[in-house]
Amino acid sequence: MSDRLSVLKTYKLYVGGKFPRSESGRVYEVTTKRSAADAAGKGNWLANAPLASRKDARDAVVAARKAFGGWSGATAYNRGQVLYRVAEMLEGRRDQFVREVADAEGLGKSKAAAVVDATIDRWVWYAGWTDKIAQVVGGGNPVAGPFFNLSSPEPTGVVAVLAPQESSFLGLVSVVAPVIATGNTAVVIASEKSPLPALSLAEVLATSDVPGGVVNVLSGRTAEIAAPLASHQDVNAIDLAGADEALAKELEIAAADNLKRVLRPQPVDDWTATPGTDRMTAFLETKTVWHPTGALGASGSSY
Repeated sequence: MSDRLSVLKTYKLYVGGKFPRSESGRVYEVTTKRSAADAAGKGNWLANAPLASRKDARDAVVAARKAFGGWSGATAYNRGQVLYRVAEMLEGRRDQFVREVADAEGLGKSKAAAVVDATIDRWVWYAGWTDKIAQVVGGGNPVAGPFFNLSSPEPTGVVAVLAPQESSFLGLVSVVAPVIATGNTAVVIASEKSPLPALSLAEVLATSDVPGGVVNVLSGRTAEIAAPLASHQDVNAIDLAGADEALAKELEIAAADNLKRVLRPQPVDDWTATPGTDRMTAFLETKTVWHPTGALGASGSSY
């Protein structure tokens, strides 16, 4: 019989590559998901998660903006290598995430393992797209004149991401990975009821090759944190995946103040389905460059 005390994990926010507690000092209880048969009961206590404040949200935006230049300026191939490294690290901590997803989503071990495996595969999938998306959405345009006309995608900037509420890990990665794969930086609001997989993912990001500030993870009341992000003048876009209808409308109105790109909530029946490219193209801008071909001689020939 062991008489040692358990070492309970302290979950923290992830901002600018560091792990601060909320500046407010607040926390809230996270419990296991209740089964349908025990809907009236209370789940078992798992941990106290930080209750992020508006100040934490503003700090995360500052960190994301600071990281944007280096991350967007990296080669697409390098970003792919970094994302693949995240998948490697997730594979090494698979058992931990299986336990956390099982508790967060009320799943059996085998179903939770399938979710974690799909999540790791999703990282690998987006890692492969980093240096290929430009060929899909960019290219040379035929014009009536002696010009090269080339369109190429560029990242939008700092993106606020409201993670899905029910899919605490696969859904989370499915909305975060496409944002950073295309060169944006992200401020992520984890699932309000099930934030622990997101906060543990932050530990993986910190020990991989993702530069500090590229992904910032906040936990707490979704509506409370999202409001200052939607109205923030230095946030360029917002993904409302984790917002209900009323909150989404409120945030969309606030986002209009500085013409943010807004990705409205999309109902997703199966997060394991192939996601396509929509979430990558949602936060890309298209830059078109004209350049004279350079006519040679009176004959009008050109190169």
